[in-house]
Amino acid sequence: MIANKLKPSDEIRVIAPSMSLSEVWQDVHHHAVDFWQKAGFNLTYSKNSRELDKYHSSSIASRMEDLHEAFLDPNVKMIITSLGGFNSNQLLRYLDFDLIAKHPKIFCGYSDITVLLNAIYARTGLVTYHGPHYSTLGIDREAEYTSQMLFHCLMNDAPIVVEPSHTASEYYTIQEGVCEGTVIGGNLCSLNLLQGTPYMPDIRNKVLFLEDDNIMGKYFSYEFDRNLESLLQVEGADTIKGIVFGRFEESCGLTVERITDIIRDKIPSDIPVVFGADFGHVYPIMTFPIGGTARVQADERNAEIVIIAH
Repeated sequence: MIANKLKPSDEIRVIAPSMSLSEVWQDVHHHAVDFWQKAGFNLTYSKNSRELDKYHSSSIASRMEDLHEAFLDPNVKMIITSLGGFNSNQLLRYLDFDLIAKHPKIFCGYSDITVLLNAIYARTGLVTYHGPHYSTLGIDREAEYTSQMLFHCLMNDAPIVVEPSHTASEYYTIQEGVCEGTVIGGNLCSLNLLQGTPYMPDIRNKVLFLEDDNIMGKYFSYEFDRNLESLLQVEGADTIKGIVFGRFEESCGLTVERITDIIRDKIPSDIPVVFGADFGHVYPIMTFPIGGTARVQADERNAEIVIIAH
């Protein structure tokens, strides 16, 4: 199930299902407002988006009210998150998935929002979008690439050949191969929060798009290694069709050589693995559909990523 595509002048609702909108720096907020207005959209904010508690978030009741109200409002065509954070999985048991399925909308965000993106897809079949937060568009680091990828994905149906940004410059083939399949993934440690719950998407025959943030300091690569191992122990993981890794902050130390070592003996050698795509806790950021379809083709000379259904 794919929601109606976005059109100029549509209403976009900003919600804060994880960290409060109050945590967005004022200069970033002002630049974000300027971006969305110049892009021609009607930006509105959920009632409780600026509520702030001692955990830099807001109550479950407030967050649920805002999320459900955004899906119910017939004027809202896209829902975008303000920021990531740490606690969006608190909402899972309270989500009205029937309501969401009856009122499908574009839903976009990343990082901790990975939990909601994948849970909504798993329980409703609605394609969600791993892409920039509202606040991301207030940061001028190849913002044109971020916005072009977002609008290509949300405003038309044509397949998208995902070219590397100037910052990324190229993708790296870790394992050669070709695959096509349904995409799940996003932030690895957040996705793993769904393991063993009724909200985990079926991993069978999927193409995984994975990234992570460095909250472990010098131990990041060890944490990433065991988190990936955990995901690949989920039932059906032996049938995955391919993996696309995003880009990682320099402090992560996740080089081509290190990621090659990490995946060795974890997955079959005949499925494609690509490293360095433009998503993650870096700039710029591409948008890809959770529940959509992608094709990955990788050889030693070149790697190509195509978003087919979005």
